[in-house]
Amino acid sequence: MFAGFDYGTSNCAVGVIKRNANHRAVELLPLESGNQFMPSALYALARELISESVGLSIENQTEKEAYIISRAATLEQARRVRREEGINEGMRNLYVGHEAFEQYFAAPEEGYFVKSPKSYLGASGLRPEFIAFFEDIVTAMMQQIKLRAEQSLGDSIRHAVIGRPVNFQGLNSENSNRQAIDILTVSAKRAGFQSVEFFYEPLAAGLDFEAGLDKDKTVLVVDVGGGTTDCAMVRMGPGHRTKPDRTQDFLGHSGERVGGNDLDILLAGRQLMPLFGMESTLKSGLPIPTQVYWDAVSTNDVSAQANFNHKKTQLYLEQLQRDATEPTFIERFIDMRDSKQNHHIVRSAEQCKVMLSSEEKHYIDLSYVEHGLGREVTRQELSEAIERPLNKMVSLMEEAIAQAGVRPDLVYLTGGSGKSLDIRRALQNKLGDIEVLDGNHFGSVTAGLTLWAEKLFA
Repeated sequence: MFAGFDYGTSNCAVGVIKRNANHRAVELLPLESGNQFMPSALYALARELISESVGLSIENQTEKEAYIISRAATLEQARRVRREEGINEGMRNLYVGHEAFEQYFAAPEEGYFVKSPKSYLGASGLRPEFIAFFEDIVTAMMQQIKLRAEQSLGDSIRHAVIGRPVNFQGLNSENSNRQAIDILTVSAKRAGFQSVEFFYEPLAAGLDFEAGLDKDKTVLVVDVGGGTTDCAMVRMGPGHRTKPDRTQDFLGHSGERVGGNDLDILLAGRQLMPLFGMESTLKSGLPIPTQVYWDAVSTNDVSAQANFNHKKTQLYLEQLQRDATEPTFIERFIDMRDSKQNHHIVRSAEQCKVMLSSEEKHYIDLSYVEHGLGREVTRQELSEAIERPLNKMVSLMEEAIAQAGVRPDLVYLTGGSGKSLDIRRALQNKLGDIEVLDGNHFGSVTAGLTLWAEKLFA
């Protein structure tokens, strides 16, 4: 059996082709409590137990033995953690999706939590041990997703087309792309997929859209995901979709690591970090340095999170509290850091962003940090906070159009963050009277990947 697998920055989904008599259609499989989309998050009682879970779940015996040898030291640490923490063999120790968030929200200072691991895969300068750890995080998630998809389907899935952005990272994109694809390939094989192919996410979204076109069009596909924005100029329609080779139909593409997560981070930084002292002053009269605050909310940046969680940051904040004119703000920030609630804060900003798509203002409740803490954010404040990434998204769109050398007949806007009113307004301001159509913001990429998997594996 084959499938399209969207291992997304914000959500994951798996699609298959279902046939009844003469009818065939893409169907997205339930992965979590009947939901077709599972948040890209993982929680483990200890980070070493992630590797242990991976090793126990590898089906291929040769692959399992090789993995156990390669992770011998980590697996020994996992056994030690079990003994010291009293974690019995039968205890559940790893959670994904909504359950991962629930475990993290219940006890943020305990265990290991990671959201949007896809954002890390193309990071520059990763040491081999970090690459190995990211392989284990992705593998653990893929193992769980594959298992759930197969349980929903009632059949084994052996072949998959996995979506990929045009660029995983803005800097050193060639090396970053190779590193990320290598991690995903290794992880998919360890998760039990026998054959794995990759397909650009904006092109996948375009294939899904093309199925409904009754006339040939030149379409600008704008896929704004959680971690990346990808644009593709594609000739599509009834005169193109039956071609065995679509290479000549792909006129231009661009992409970079700027997406919905960046909007959440900027909103959290600009509107929420002042509650923790970011806009206060030192006794010297100088403003409080802001880097530690941006490190706190940059939950998609490996280096930022390493800096934020480092011992030296604790010492720095203690000194900052002594030097600040309003030390209670810094004390609140220290308490938030000790409780590892920075991911929760960014999640609250994300939920606010979503609500502001239909409301003029929204109150962000931070009572999980401190009783009564929170603030109201307006749609205008959101627009001001996210102006910089919006400009970058528009630049990527212009780049794809310039490569194609023609103007699009219409724009197909998809991806979870494509629902943003600000993004839609920015596109319309730039393109004028070109029609902007909305797709299935969460399912179009998965559907397209599934259609491409059918071409490759059916």
